[in-house]
Amino acid sequence: MPRPVLPLARRAASGILLGALAITGLTVVSSAEQATDAATPVPAPTSQKVKKAKLVNVVTPGDFTGYGFDQCQAPSQAKMDRWLASSPFLAVGIYIDGNSRACRNQTYLDATWVSTQLANGWRLLPITLGPQASCQPRFPRYDDDFKISPKANANGTFSTALQQGIAQASQSVAAATALGIAPGSTLWYDLEGFDHNNTNCRESALSFLSGWTQQLHALGYVSGVYSSAGSGIKALDDARVTRPTAFVLPDQIWIARWDGIASTTTPYIRNSGWKPHARIKQYQGGHNETWGGVTINIDRNYLDLGQGSVAPREVYCGGIAVPSYGFSALRPPTATSVPPANQVKALQCLLQEQGLYAGRIHGKFGPRVLAAVNAWQSNHRMRVQSAWSRRNWVSLLSAGDTPVVKFGSTGPAVRRLQRALSVAGTDATAKAVRATGVFNAKTDKALRAWQKRVGVEVSGVAAAKTWKALQAGKVKR
Repeated sequence: MPRPVLPLARRAASGILLGALAITGLTVVSSAEQATDAATPVPAPTSQKVKKAKLVNVVTPGDFTGYGFDQCQAPSQAKMDRWLASSPFLAVGIYIDGNSRACRNQTYLDATWVSTQLANGWRLLPITLGPQASCQPRFPRYDDDFKISPKANANGTFSTALQQGIAQASQSVAAATALGIAPGSTLWYDLEGFDHNNTNCRESALSFLSGWTQQLHALGYVSGVYSSAGSGIKALDDARVTRPTAFVLPDQIWIARWDGIASTTTPYIRNSGWKPHARIKQYQGGHNETWGGVTINIDRNYLDLGQGSVAPREVYCGGIAVPSYGFSALRPPTATSVPPANQVKALQCLLQEQGLYAGRIHGKFGPRVLAAVNAWQSNHRMRVQSAWSRRNWVSLLSAGDTPVVKFGSTGPAVRRLQRALSVAGTDATAKAVRATGVFNAKTDKALRAWQKRVGVEVSGVAAAKTWKALQAGKVKR
């Protein structure tokens, strides 16, 4: 996405290398938003033929705190799969609509692409780049796009701009519907940087965005606005504070501020707005990144949306409490030693879920438990013995399906990973992990430490090789 140029001193202080990015007037042109076909006008998206989704997809991006990227052309399926398994990202921005966007022709983006990414766990950020602020110097881009009308009514309102925003929202919802993007999802309007001190330019842009938000709400979608921290986002925040009833404000904001800090804060706006969980910040502009051997030119983003990453409540064996950490080796009781009842209950429950234990869950390590323990050990080519070892715990706690999970992921697979890591590691990093069901920074750190120790690619991503090693009970190289 093109971005506003910061004052020279501020750019230097930010530490972000703009490199070879093209700078024109008020904006920096991100290579992630450029496309090779940008110079050739093509028919507007309303005339494009796209496949209609057959199934109802999940709302996107939903509740999420984590990392994302945006790139003008939606990447191929092969690239998306590689990046899912190797990169830190779980969200991706896609340009679905807008006559002013560079990438009008999308090679891969259709309803099948959308449903596949959502099924794989990606969070999508559908972007529209339509009419731009009247004082934005780089637009119109083609002969058939136009700017936001700066014409004011006699009473000082901007009804033409408002109607333009309403019309654009209707067009964007049609594009989203054709791609299978479900109602309740956030649609993002990309308003490139402009001179917010130009009154008519600023006020007409705010009126346009007000119309955009009103119509999205009427059609069942959530309104998001992307813009530079120092122009569009500042204008929205000032209106929120000084004129709270003048405009219908977006539900979520996407702040362009290339400060290299993965957060949702910026000194350009107040912390009281769109918090908690209603912000994205694009903190790094166009650059190449390589994950899984695949290089894509991207902008980097940090997201905190909805309720943030939250995990559903877990239930085991009709209400058995499986500890979130602190698993130890277990042995049948002796005259001087009795294994902890809560851990034996967890063992009985988990072995029951695997179809190996059919007795009562009472916390006693008796003959039936030992038989189930030996069956698990034998089935997993481990030493068959009366003791239940750390390796045994790692293999059982991680057992189950093997989806890709990483920072920001939530759910049962994350809890299984966290419990397994708390046992597989021996250092403070691993012992700090708790089975919250939310893949947080502690989980990321513990996973990387374990991956390094056992010889799995250190990525902070639990993909196929990581799950295979955990389910084999691997605790060291």
